[in-house]
Amino acid sequence: MTFDTWLAFFVAAWVICLSPGPGVLSTVTAGLRYGFRKALWNIAGLQAGAIFTLVVAGVGLGAVLAASPVAFTVIKLLGALYLIYLGVQQLRSEAAPITAPEDAPVQQTGVPRALFLRGLLVNATNPKGILFNLSVLPQFINPHAPQVAQYATVVVTMLFTDVCSMCGYTALGVKALRLMRNPEAVRWINRGFGSLFIIAGIALALFTRAA
Repeated sequence: MTFDTWLAFFVAAWVICLSPGPGVLSTVTAGLRYGFRKALWNIAGLQAGAIFTLVVAGVGLGAVLAASPVAFTVIKLLGALYLIYLGVQQLRSEAAPITAPEDAPVQQTGVPRALFLRGLLVNATNPKGILFNLSVLPQFINPHAPQVAQYATVVVTMLFTDVCSMCGYTALGVKALRLMRNPEAVRWINRGFGSLFIIAGIALALFTRAA
């Protein structure tokens, strides 16, 4: 992979990672509810999910997903149902005042694991990510050069840009957390993000591949 090719991919990766989607919703809500430090577990889960989709595309399973309408539909619906589930959970969340991380008591030891699994599932159950990796990544890969080094470069680049962008979105959530201490504001926040998760789930369920 030449430097010019990598630079083009680097720019494309930033555009992709900064684009609003389920991952962004997940990071903002995690930062809003738990603060920056705990929300890092959600980001770690997102990266694990991203690595999964990259590996799936890299080993050729993505080609099976792309060619099989049944496999694609099953994974797509699983991802859509999970996003809708997150939305319903957000809508049902208690409208308790949101406290800043330094004010919150130490509790819920299972939160890091839950946030990690949430991030993992959000990315791993999104077939659009696998299809993107399958259709876009090969354009930046030189078939006549060593493949492992090129894919390693792509993976590191994607993870770097995604971690940076998700940290930024999480910080936005934390900023909102410090401003939103009113139960009524929390109620509207839950409604807003819950609705966005449900909309994202419905959009994913209605997503169809280009012929």
